[in-house]
Amino acid sequence: MAANRRPTLADVAREVGVSAKTVSRVLNEDGPVSAQTREQVLAAVAQLGFQPNLMARNMRVGGPDTTVGLVVPDLGNPFFGAVARGIEDSVRERGLTLLMGSSADDPDRERSLTAKFLARRVSILIVVPSVGADHAHLRAQRTAGLPVVFLDRPGVGLTTDSIVSSNRAGAQDGVTHLIAHGHRRIGFVGDLPAKLYTRRERLAGYRAALGEAGIPHDPALVADAHDQRGAEAATARLLELPDPPTALFAGNNIMALGIVAELARSKRKEVAVVAFDDVSLAEALEPALTVVAQDPEEIGRAAATTALARLDGDRSRARTLTVPTRLIVRGSGEQPAPTP
Repeated sequence: MAANRRPTLADVAREVGVSAKTVSRVLNEDGPVSAQTREQVLAAVAQLGFQPNLMARNMRVGGPDTTVGLVVPDLGNPFFGAVARGIEDSVRERGLTLLMGSSADDPDRERSLTAKFLARRVSILIVVPSVGADHAHLRAQRTAGLPVVFLDRPGVGLTTDSIVSSNRAGAQDGVTHLIAHGHRRIGFVGDLPAKLYTRRERLAGYRAALGEAGIPHDPALVADAHDQRGAEAATARLLELPDPPTALFAGNNIMALGIVAELARSKRKEVAVVAFDDVSLAEALEPALTVVAQDPEEIGRAAATTALARLDGDRSRARTLTVPTRLIVRGSGEQPAPTP
C-alpha cells in the first residue's frame, strides 16, 4: 500500500490473506468467522489504521467522503463560529461539506467524536485539542494520508500541522497598553483549566509586559474562571483586595463579558479594561471595549488551506502557522490610572 494512501477494506483482506467479504463479516458482526480469523482481521485493522465507511458500507472498497470534520470545544462560543465560517468558505470551493461537533473540552468526548468522523471517512480532520488529550491514536490515519490539522492549540502525541494565534505577543501588547496609561496594579482574569495552552501563553504575555516595565508580578492579581458568572465573581474578588487593581486584562471573550458585567454592577467605570478576543457589541459598551483582536476567520482559512494542500499531495514537514493579533483601541483600555 502506498504510504500516502488511506487503507481500504481490500488492504485489510490482503494483509490477513482472506477475502474482503470475510473482513466485512468481522467488522459488521454478520456471518460465521473463526475466532482466530477475527483476531487477525481486527489486528490488521488496528495496524493499518483502517476505518469502516459508514456512508458506503454497500461498496466493496470505499473512498473518502466529501466532508470535513471539525471538532471544537464549544459550539456556543462566537470565536469558534467565526473559525468554522473561515473553514467552510474555503472548503466549499472544493465541493466539500463541513461537519462540526463539540468536545466540551473533554478528551474522551473528543476521541469519540473524532472516531465518528473517521468512521465516515472524512477527507480532512481539524481538531481544537482538549486539555489532557493524547492524539497518538490518529497517527495511523495521519500516516495513511488523512490531513489532520490542530487549530487554536497544539496537539499532543502527533506531529502534524497547527494553526494558532499570536497569544503571547498579543497579551503582551494589551498589558503594555495599560501600562502606558499609568497602570501598575493590573489584574489578569484567565479561563480554566490553568493548563490550557491559550491561557498559559496569554498569562506569559501578561507577565512579560510587567517584567519589561519593571513591575513585580503579584500572584494575588491573577484570577481564574470557567464561565461568565465565574468571571464576574473573580472580578469582584480582585476589586475587594486591600490594594485592588486599577486595570484588568481579560484572558478571552467570555472572561471579558464577566468583567464588564461586574464593573457595571459595582459602578466601577474608572477601572481600565483590555480583553483578549473581540466581543459582540464591544463598541456599544460605555466605555467601548479595547481589545486584542484575533482573526478567527483567517485562522479557519489557514487551517483549510493547509489541509487542502495536504490533500493535494503536499508531503513537506509539519509546520505551525501563527496568525497575528491586533490591538483595537476603543476607550476602556485608555482609562488613566488614578493619581496616587
